[in-house]
Amino acid sequence: MTEEIVGPQRVATVRVDRDVNAAPRGRAAELRQEWTRQGTLVVNVLSSPGAGKTSLLESTARHWRGRHTMQVLVGDLATDRDAQRLAPWAPAVQLTTGGACHLELPLVERGLRELPDEQCDFLFIENVGNLVCPASHDLGEHVRVLLLSTTEGDDKPGKYPKAFRTSQMLVISKTDLLPYVPFSVEAACEDARLIQPELECVSVCARTGKGVSDWCEALERRRERLLAERETGPARL
Repeated sequence: MTEEIVGPQRVATVRVDRDVNAAPRGRAAELRQEWTRQGTLVVNVLSSPGAGKTSLLESTARHWRGRHTMQVLVGDLATDRDAQRLAPWAPAVQLTTGGACHLELPLVERGLRELPDEQCDFLFIENVGNLVCPASHDLGEHVRVLLLSTTEGDDKPGKYPKAFRTSQMLVISKTDLLPYVPFSVEAACEDARLIQPELECVSVCARTGKGVSDWCEALERRRERLLAERETGPARL
C-alpha cells in the first residue's frame, strides 16, 4: 500500500496482485464442461431492448416442438413478463436483476435450480437488453448470439464493437420492416465481420417465421459439433 497527500486529504492506493475475474471465469468454464457432458448447447442471447429476443425464442420453441427440448432463463431489470410469454412454449424462469444492466453467474445458477431437472437439448439465456455490459460476462455459454433489429440502424457493429467481437452469431431481426427503414443487411454483416471475421449471420422475422428454420438449423449444427466433442475432444462450435 502506498500513500500520498492530495490537498487536505491523505489518499491510500492498494495494489491487488490477482485477477478478480478469475473465479467467475473458472466457474463459467466448469458449467460449460458440465453442459457439454450433458449434450446441452447453451446459447447466450444479447441485444438492445426491444430487438426481439423473446419473440425469436417463441418462434424457436414452436419450430422445434416435438423435435428438440429447450429451456430458457430470462433476464430483465423488473417484472416476469417475458417468462410468462415463453411459459406456454418451454420451461422458463425469470431472472430479475433489480437494476443491474447484465446477468452474472450467481443469478444464472439460482435460476438453474428452478428449472426442471430433466436434460434438455438447448438452454437459452436471454440476457438483459444492453449492448455494453453483458459482453464482459461469461455465463458458461457455448455460443453467444447478438440480435440486431432493422429498426436500430446498420451502423451498430462499429459503435458497439465488444458485443460483436465476443459473439459467434449475428441475427438480423424484424426483416419484415426492411422496405420501410434505412437498413442494409449486407452493410451490417460486413461491418460486423470487420470486427469478428468468423461471425455467422442469419436474418429472421419472428412474426412471419421467415428465416427461423435457418436460425434453428444453424444452432442444430453447433449442437451436433458439441455432441461430437464429447467423443473426440474439443471441436469448434
